[in-house]
Order: sequence, then structure tokens, then C-alpha cells
Amino acid sequence: MLAGCATQSTGLEPGSEPAPGIAPVTPVTAQGQFVADFYPVLLAIAIGVFIIVEGLLIWMVLRYRRKPTDTELPPQTHGHNLLEVIWTLIPAIIVTILFVFTVSALGNIETANNPNDNPALTIDVTGFQWQWTFAYPAQKLSFTGTGKDGPVMVLPINETVRIRLHSSDVIHSFYVPQFDYKKDVVPGRVNQFDVLIQDIGTYSGQCAEFCGLGHADMHFSVQAVSPSDFDAWVAQQQQPASQAPAPSNSQTITINAVNFTTFDPPNLTAAANVPITFDFHNLDTSQPHNIAIEHANPDGSDWAGLPIVQPGQSATFQAPALPAGTYTFYCQVHPTTMRGTLTVQ
Repeated sequence: MLAGCATQSTGLEPGSEPAPGIAPVTPVTAQGQFVADFYPVLLAIAIGVFIIVEGLLIWMVLRYRRKPTDTELPPQTHGHNLLEVIWTLIPAIIVTILFVFTVSALGNIETANNPNDNPALTIDVTGFQWQWTFAYPAQKLSFTGTGKDGPVMVLPINETVRIRLHSSDVIHSFYVPQFDYKKDVVPGRVNQFDVLIQDIGTYSGQCAEFCGLGHADMHFSVQAVSPSDFDAWVAQQQQPASQAPAPSNSQTITINAVNFTTFDPPNLTAAANVPITFDFHNLDTSQPHNIAIEHANPDGSDWAGLPIVQPGQSATFQAPALPAGTYTFYCQVHPTTMRGTLTVQ
């Protein structure tokens, strides 16, 4: 993994943030415009088929309904060559038209998405159960998501961005509704595409392939900014983070992350009203982890050890002093499966 892994604060004004899964009225990428152009054709054909089929059904119900005076079956027709040719030919024509438009739209999309030799920016996206890591190799930045909001991918508008997709476990899917484009994230394979965002704004994304228990919380955001704002953001993120020294009276607790379900040990004990130093080791070879404590901050919010610790790495986290009680600690990257108990006494 690249250096600089952390949760992300963009320091930029967000744009509109539509709810995940709600498609936009107009696409925000050059590639998505091909889908938008094809959609009216598909909709018009669907409406036409609906009107014809429903109209014929209603006409037959009214025209051939049984009357009280009817005592015998009406004349029965067995086979009608002309009708059979018509109802075979019409669907064939419809399917042919859809096929031509589909091939044309997909061809245009793949041509636009086909990676060129000189993208302005390359981002490695790694999906895992159940979060995302966005790495900027040239800028030596990497961000791993935490919680239900996930990480933020900051991109410049009007510049070609290459997105390379990786999976460390199962199949995921990278989907931003406003892009009108989705790409599977397959283990052992690198899928990639280019995207050119045209509008400034913040666009919600999600995993669109069921990948396990935490699939519903596997969200992220794409924040599109001007090229100058993007350069300023990169410079801001590359500044080294300052870390406060451990208090002289703190207590040290060693804890390991074994996999996406297990802390070792799962139960911790600490002294009350004494700051805690966590000696954190990520023994997992495939996924990042950290440690957070519910309601541990003075204002009642959750305390979190940051930055996220990448596979095989270690970190030291400074937690505040806690009053006596029982607390739940968890991994922010895997909050539903990695949980333990901290007893403060």
C-alpha cells in the first residue's frame, strides 16, 4: 500500500449530494451522455409496445366478452398465417432496432472509456469487505473509508482520469449513478476505465454487487472540483500530519487485528481516568483496520484511532482517559463484524 493512508478531509466546499441509487436527470460525464442519448429511444419503444399490447387486451375484453344471450362458443380459428407473420415480424424489428442502438451506444462508451496513453490522473481503487481504498500513486496519497459514508475520491473536472479497480477478496462493483456507468471489481483481475467529469459537484457512489454482510454500508463519494482546486487539495493532503506525544502517565494496551471479524484479544481492561496508548498491529495480510471506542470522547461521540492501518503495518493511537464503565470498541472499516469489550475500572 502507498504511504499517507488516512481518512479524508477534502477541505473543499461540497456540491450537491444526491442520495445513493437515485439516477440523475442528466449525466455528469462525457461517457454517461451516450447512455442518456440511448434512453429516450428505449423508453419510446417500451411505451409503444405497452400501448399496443394493453390496447389489444382491452379491445379483446370488451369486444369478445360473453353476453347473457351467448349459449355457445363463438367460431374458433385454428391458426392464421398472416397474424403469425405479423406478431413474429414486429418483435423481430423491435429487437433489431434495439440491438443496433445498443451496439452503437456500447461502442461509443467503450471507446470513450478505453484507456489512452496519457491520462491526467490515475487512481487505484481497492474494494474489500466492506469498504474502499482510493490510492493516488503519482501523488503518494491513499485514503481508506470508515463508517457508512466511506472515503471521498477527489477528481478534477474536464481532465481524463483513469480508474483501476482491484479486489482483495470477493466481487464488488464500482457504481456512481451520475456517471451512468458501472464496472465490476473482480479479485485477481484489474478492470479499468477512463472518465471525464464535466460538472463540479459531489456524487454518491456505492458497491452494486452483493458482497456479504456489510454490503449495504459500502458507500463512497466522488467530489469533482476545478483543476486548480484539485492541485490545492493535493498539496494540503501531502502535508505531514502532526501527532501529539503520548501523555507521561498513559497506560499502554497492545491489540492485534487478525482478520475482518477478530481482534486479539477481544476483551480489554484499562484503568479509569488514565489516558490510553494503543499499540495496534494489523496482522491481516489483505485488509486495513483500526480501533475506535463508542462514546469515548468528552462530547459523547466515538473516539477513533487514525490513520487506518494498512495490512501488515502497526501504529500507535492515543485515546482519552475514560471514566469507569464498560465500552464497546470496534474497527471503523468493519464496524458490524469486528467488535470487542473494553472494561475500565
